[in-house]
Amino acid sequence: MRLELSAAAVVPLLIWVYLALFRGGFWRVRTLPPARVEPQVRVAVVVPARDEVETIGRAVRSLLTQRFVGELHVFLVDDGSTDGTAAAARAAAGALGAGERLTVLTGAALPPGWTGKLWAMSQGVAAAEALHPDYLLFTDADIEHAPDSVAALVSQAQTLGCDLVSVMVRLSCATWAERCLIPAFVFFFFKLYPPQWVAAPHARTAGAAGGCMLVRPAALARGGGLARIRGRIIDDCALAGLVKHSGGSLWLGLSATTRSLRVYGHFGEIGAMISRTAFDQLRHSVLLLAGALAGLLVTYGVPPLLLLTGNPLCMASGAGAWALMTACYLPLVRFYRVRSAYALALPAIAVFYAAATLHSAIRYARGRGGEWKGRAQDVRGPEAG
Repeated sequence: MRLELSAAAVVPLLIWVYLALFRGGFWRVRTLPPARVEPQVRVAVVVPARDEVETIGRAVRSLLTQRFVGELHVFLVDDGSTDGTAAAARAAAGALGAGERLTVLTGAALPPGWTGKLWAMSQGVAAAEALHPDYLLFTDADIEHAPDSVAALVSQAQTLGCDLVSVMVRLSCATWAERCLIPAFVFFFFKLYPPQWVAAPHARTAGAAGGCMLVRPAALARGGGLARIRGRIIDDCALAGLVKHSGGSLWLGLSATTRSLRVYGHFGEIGAMISRTAFDQLRHSVLLLAGALAGLLVTYGVPPLLLLTGNPLCMASGAGAWALMTACYLPLVRFYRVRSAYALALPAIAVFYAAATLHSAIRYARGRGGEWKGRAQDVRGPEAG
């Protein structure tokens, strides 16, 4: 029995050896480099917005004050806002004397089978066609772009010949809940979508970060357009798959300067953010859910418990696995300027994420999956949308 326990105890260590060495170096911090070229191209920025009055002014100002030698026009799609989002956007553009570079569209009624965000994005794309843009930039209404953000994105696309360049913007890490959970959110995202695999043409892995995605319109059209993914909750990675699997090339990384304005004040808000898409990520499969929860337990939860067994081999395996996971997590903890000691808490953080994943499945079963600002979008059958 002791021999069987010792053999089983090695499993978490082997998992972390694989993750550290053979998972595409997902734990490395890859940031978007500064602009290396300054092409005079046309960029149409599409911003879907629903009740974002608190952030839309700063988001619009950051786009209209870009240090960019090309032509840039912002298409804001007001998706049924009731809080004055459109007026705040117009006021921000007017204060800059740049009202002619902002088009505010009133979103049409949501048709069956579409998620609200993708329907708003598709309306922005349709309006932008008149501009004949070289690139489309999809960005959220709570993103404040650094002054050189668009130039850096376009430069990366042209330097590498990419059809889709996307960055995970710097998320807020001000509250205690954010310091505990947000670096882990980014860590788990890149573990699912290692940027090295995303960029590799031979790998099927395709990922993008929805807050900031620069895409060539021709690549989007070649993949069938947004209508092909109209019902997808995880729309950013679905868009990346659309582009890559139709022959396009991708680049995914981090931005150190473009940032999200959305603040999560407590653990429940972050849990709800995770719960919104987690079960969809598992394709609504109970078997995959059980496998994911078991995997989280073995990979993250078991190593600290092995230190309590008193068995030298078990304790050594647990310590080795915990040390490897901490070493892999530490670069992102430092990127977010959080104390290094937070990296040791990854086992407890993983338990929180496991609970949020289980909660996601429960919400789906209750017909409230993918709920965002009054819409439950990840539901069975004709209720969707």
